[in-house]
Amino acid sequence: MPQSRRIAYCSRGSMKPFTRLSALTLLLSCAFSQAQTPPAAPADALKQAAQKALDSNPEVGMRLNAFRAATHEARAVKGGLFPRVDLSALASYDRQDNRLARAPWSSLETQSATLSVTQLLWDGKTTLRELDRAGHARLTRYFEFRDAAETMVLEVARAYLDVQRYRRLVTLAEDNYVQHKTISEQIAAKTRAGAQASSDLDQATARLALADSNLTTEIANLHDVSARYQRLVGESPARQLPEVTNLNQGLTGSAPESMREALATNAAISATIENVRSVQDQARGIDGAFQPRVQAAVKGTAGHNVNGTTGLQKDGRAEISMSWNLYNGGTDSARVRQFSQLINQAYDLRDKTCRDVRQTTAIAFNDTQKLADQVRLLSQNFQSIEKARLAYRDQFTSGRRTLLDVLNSENEVYTAHRALVNAQFDLEVAYARTQAASNRLLPLLGLSNPVGEDPVQAWSARGAEAERCPVEPVVSDVYASRAELDARAMRELKPAASTVQALPAPTPALSQSQTVAAKGARMAIDDWVASWMAKDFGRYMAFYSDEFKAAKSNYEAWKAQRKLRVTKKGPIVIRVGEVQYEHLGEDLVKTTFSQNYKSQDFADQSVKVLTWRKIKGDWKIVAESNR
Repeated sequence: MPQSRRIAYCSRGSMKPFTRLSALTLLLSCAFSQAQTPPAAPADALKQAAQKALDSNPEVGMRLNAFRAATHEARAVKGGLFPRVDLSALASYDRQDNRLARAPWSSLETQSATLSVTQLLWDGKTTLRELDRAGHARLTRYFEFRDAAETMVLEVARAYLDVQRYRRLVTLAEDNYVQHKTISEQIAAKTRAGAQASSDLDQATARLALADSNLTTEIANLHDVSARYQRLVGESPARQLPEVTNLNQGLTGSAPESMREALATNAAISATIENVRSVQDQARGIDGAFQPRVQAAVKGTAGHNVNGTTGLQKDGRAEISMSWNLYNGGTDSARVRQFSQLINQAYDLRDKTCRDVRQTTAIAFNDTQKLADQVRLLSQNFQSIEKARLAYRDQFTSGRRTLLDVLNSENEVYTAHRALVNAQFDLEVAYARTQAASNRLLPLLGLSNPVGEDPVQAWSARGAEAERCPVEPVVSDVYASRAELDARAMRELKPAASTVQALPAPTPALSQSQTVAAKGARMAIDDWVASWMAKDFGRYMAFYSDEFKAAKSNYEAWKAQRKLRVTKKGPIVIRVGEVQYEHLGEDLVKTTFSQNYKSQDFADQSVKVLTWRKIKGDWKIVAESNR
């Protein structure tokens, strides 16, 4: 890093040069001095690579210089509150031609000096608001610097892990090539001896070519990720990169906790909050244009031959002056409207950033859970296939397996092992992404030693959190649990006879009108369930007819209780199955079905009975009960 970047400022009031430490390290240390006990650092190689990237990356340096400039700007604005002292001096030589006087030519030498002190007394708090704006702008630049640093370290960690990943995959591809080469040579020897068919040699040669192609692909992938590592760090990766195993240290155990932590600590969100405050203070400063400006001044002058009067002269004056703009073409009013929209723009940027962080955090945390399960399952898959490959080789030697079986087993082992390695490194990357979303990656790498005063040590959002970015879990599509899928599989194992015996007795054929009524009632059930899951209470109540009566309470109490259930917080999932129809008369159908209800804090299975009547073309509920 150039020498000009090696001075760090950890506070406005103190400025200390450090010639042996990087300014980036010091600022990052200030940023994370709140940590009580820093976690154990992972491999030093990753820490050193991250530090080299921070020291040399232009984007991080750009953010650092922007923060420094904002620090000096805040001090420059503060100067407007102090007195202004001006000194002026004059020396002149005057010659006059006055032909009416006895001496037509006269000359006069003048020397004078003036010292003035001016102090602002009142400007409608414009300077104070500008000072507040500069302070918030400084914090905005600081949080942007932290976000850029966190993003850069995440990219370095990703490149570091990818280099390890593809080195491992190259090793697997080499082993796969060696195995196929060995088999191919064995088959070739047997073919030359007449003990093996030439078609077997063709199969072995084809599989060897595929293994060779896979090896070439993995080597190319390793080259590409090594080039990315070199771009970020500034040097090629070392031959030995230690394993990184503690990137999951300190992660929360639930998605809501991870989301709350990210939204509270993410530097990008904090930067947009400070940007909102900066624009608000700038807008408040516009009010000063509608108020007078008052200042006091003291001036003293001393000189010779001043103002055409010969001799030594001294003059002193003290004054208080006021200026008040009464009209300037509506500029100030337009500025007020302008900053009203700029504040709205800052709100939109804050909420957009919050939503982006929320999405990033949700996906990263879900990946940590999903990939952990995948690693476990893929490990079982690889171990089982590895055992099968060894058995196939022994059986091929004894003539109980074909060559194609052996070649397929080799390919399955390679594919399974490759999938396992990818899942393992994807899991580590997901851990790093989750840490970075909460600005925890830098402390985890050991870059959190406190140096100086933290510029944001006591910082908080203080009610300025994003308004259109609620902390709520992601509700994905409804899918069956593993237990349900296992139950389905067990049902498939039952003999056909028992399945036939379990079926209910066939129902008599329905007439055309009854079929139409049953379809209408079923569509009404689906719409009724959809309104419940959408928490649309007005639409939900529209399915109940005027003649409906609650079974166990009065109508108003039933309605109030039902409103609480329909509009409760959190996602609601309702599944309906095994619908049976009983036709009680023309346009009157009794439906019985199983209902599975699941909310954030409650789950229930019941048999629901709804009686429907067709009223003015719409199916309405006239009776309801549970079994």
